[in-house]
Amino acid sequence: MKTPRSLKIGLAVSAGLALAMPLANAQQNIENLKKFKVSGTDPNLPAIQQTGRTADAIRENLKRVKLPPGFKIDLYAVVPDARHMAVAPSTNMLFVGTRKSAVWAVTDRTSSGVASEVKQFAPSIKFNNPNGVCWTPDGFLIVTEHNRVLNFPAAEFFYEGPDVAVIETVPQGKLIPVEDESFNHGARTCRIGKDKKLYITLGQPFNVPPRAKLKEFAEYGIGGIIRLDPFDGSKREVFARGIRNSVGMDFNPKNGDLWFTDNQTDGMGDDIPPGELNRATKPGQNFGYPWLGGRKVRITEEGYDKDPLPSNLTPPEVEMDAHAADLGMTFYNGSMFPEKYRGGIFSAQHGSWNRTTPIGARVMFTSLKADGSADKTEVFAEGWLDPQTKQYRGRPVDVAVLKDGSILVSDDFAGAIYRISYGQ
Repeated sequence: MKTPRSLKIGLAVSAGLALAMPLANAQQNIENLKKFKVSGTDPNLPAIQQTGRTADAIRENLKRVKLPPGFKIDLYAVVPDARHMAVAPSTNMLFVGTRKSAVWAVTDRTSSGVASEVKQFAPSIKFNNPNGVCWTPDGFLIVTEHNRVLNFPAAEFFYEGPDVAVIETVPQGKLIPVEDESFNHGARTCRIGKDKKLYITLGQPFNVPPRAKLKEFAEYGIGGIIRLDPFDGSKREVFARGIRNSVGMDFNPKNGDLWFTDNQTDGMGDDIPPGELNRATKPGQNFGYPWLGGRKVRITEEGYDKDPLPSNLTPPEVEMDAHAADLGMTFYNGSMFPEKYRGGIFSAQHGSWNRTTPIGARVMFTSLKADGSADKTEVFAEGWLDPQTKQYRGRPVDVAVLKDGSILVSDDFAGAIYRISYGQ
């Protein structure tokens, strides 16, 4: 039996309203919170269970992780889909982004080195890939989504309920053109520089960008790093170009250089192009993509290998193993670890997805020379990739330093955060 045309129209309108209403409600919640009004969301926020079979299984897997002598690793918290982390400036808290729709508030209420509570942050807001989290020096939490940037005043003090104060730094659909939104390379990361500007990584939505998109991407900073005012989004500019997909960056506290990881082109083979750890010493540098991957590998797709190389390209400081998926990184500014590690870089390798023999799923350490350039890179923690089955028991995403000098490692595969300490 054929459906009458009038009923088809009615069904289409109903479906459209069903899709539009949640979006409209989400935006209304934002407007309410901007005015310090309540959203009507249930204030009783459920906590993620920290004991039981999941926690026990994660601890069992950690027995396989290898560390240098004197170090140990423990489960800090069960956090579903845990990605990038921002350690709170004033309390024993951190906020954790995901590539889904939740941001997590993780609290160590007893100062015991283990989280006692994990709850969803600002559940009245509909987040979309809120991967990147970072702090301003005066305690404002920035959440960088796929195509929006939100700023939360005093988040570590207002997180107990569903309603929190919020500033729309960049409204929905204004970070990149909506037509360039993609499920590929949409996870942003952020940091605040000494200039008090907000720096955001914007990955290429393609494996290799088509030539027709190069001009537009260059204007928006897609395939680069942009910076802007963290409160109103003004004075936006492209800080660095020639980047495929950076999902991790941090400023060297000694000299202000911005270091960042970069994931290179897929489909060229198991061993090329190498992953990258880069250093930006000034605005306007070009890091070579899509003409180069690493220091020497020419990108063949779209015929970029036939082009003359742009002038004044900045090579990577470190070439990492190809397809190991270098993601989050941090400078070690603590005092718990031996002198060797102080002032160096810890970075997370998520692990390959399309390599014949899997590689990665580990934490790397890079020491620096006196002039601020990279010295040596070595494996610091490994064991999440099972050598017999070639399967992942965990996939590190980000690294953060706690106030006591221990480090945290997030894992979105196991849904956990680990704490690595020394001499305890």
